[in-house]
Amino acid sequence: MSIELEKPLPEDELWSEIRKEIADEYAQPHSTPWIIGFSGGKDSTLVAHLVVEHLLTLPKSERKRQVHVVSNDTLVESPLVIAHLHQSIREIANAANAFSLPITTAITTPDSDSSFWVNLIGRGYPTPNRTFRWCTDRLKIQPTTRYIKSAVDETGKVILLLGVRRSESASRAGTVAKYDNGERLHKHSDLTNCFVFRPIVELTTDDVWEFLATEPCPWGGSHKRLIQLYRDAGGGECPVVTSQSDAPSCGTSSSRFGCWTCTVVEKDKSLAGFVDAGFSEFTPLVDFRDWLVSIRDDPNRRQARRRTGKVTILPNGTYVPGPFTLGARREILDKLISVQDVMKYELVSRDEIERIKKLWAEDAISEANRIN
Repeated sequence: MSIELEKPLPEDELWSEIRKEIADEYAQPHSTPWIIGFSGGKDSTLVAHLVVEHLLTLPKSERKRQVHVVSNDTLVESPLVIAHLHQSIREIANAANAFSLPITTAITTPDSDSSFWVNLIGRGYPTPNRTFRWCTDRLKIQPTTRYIKSAVDETGKVILLLGVRRSESASRAGTVAKYDNGERLHKHSDLTNCFVFRPIVELTTDDVWEFLATEPCPWGGSHKRLIQLYRDAGGGECPVVTSQSDAPSCGTSSSRFGCWTCTVVEKDKSLAGFVDAGFSEFTPLVDFRDWLVSIRDDPNRRQARRRTGKVTILPNGTYVPGPFTLGARREILDKLISVQDVMKYELVSRDEIERIKKLWAEDAISEANRIN
């Protein structure tokens, strides 16, 4: 069963149908767990709201399906956004405990060897851009994928609930249409035994905001903190990404919450929005991010050869420089630590710095061997 909207449903009927879909899918005669991809933004918050709300209507005997609320921390998230995400996860976990709801919360992070700073400063990867966006897979897809695969290994199958909506953008509409099969669930494009459920796919942005502004939050309080976050940033969230087909939604020209280091966009409008809204303490982050953009293609800061030792020239004759030089990497780390000292907020961990310096030593030895 799935919602077919050949013509728009009246507002009350639309919400009734969405709630019925969630209730019917949860009541199916199997124990396949749900995993909610929770970014902390408006759409994933709405999905979590509707699921928690439904669980609260059920007697304990009918709360048989385990629900995982899973977020991802890239470790370079905008400070205000990640603070909101962690607080939301804590509130959901507290409510689950208080009301005996079958909910598990988790926040995934990149492997210690795959973090943004280890790749950028340690290995010298140039800052990501539209043609070389190495960050999405390492920081977002892989951590969440590991969690989902672990759940599949344990239970045999999972259902992933995503807050995707057809009206988000033309590219999102195309992605949604690609998997429309007339059924409520469809197979995940990359993950075996993972099925995707999109309960709010037909809602508009106005629908989402009106609901969040008027409905009490089922895990306590209200959604006012989230609404204020959007007002201050003037943007939207980077969603939970579980496949390469979702990647274009991360790092678009629109104003989105995401990594404060994001250089895929020309200008980080959300972080600048926080500064304009009165959070001037984040100005050093904006300045550092803009500096990273400015040095990306500086030939004096890039090696001639790729990390493989090869010189790369494209078929059209374009020369592609290698990673940042060791001198440039030291310069970036020094500036990053200076910003960290000013902000009194950890931007790069001691473990990352230790791994970075080990990579520098390995690169220095490799270069010496190549010359000799």
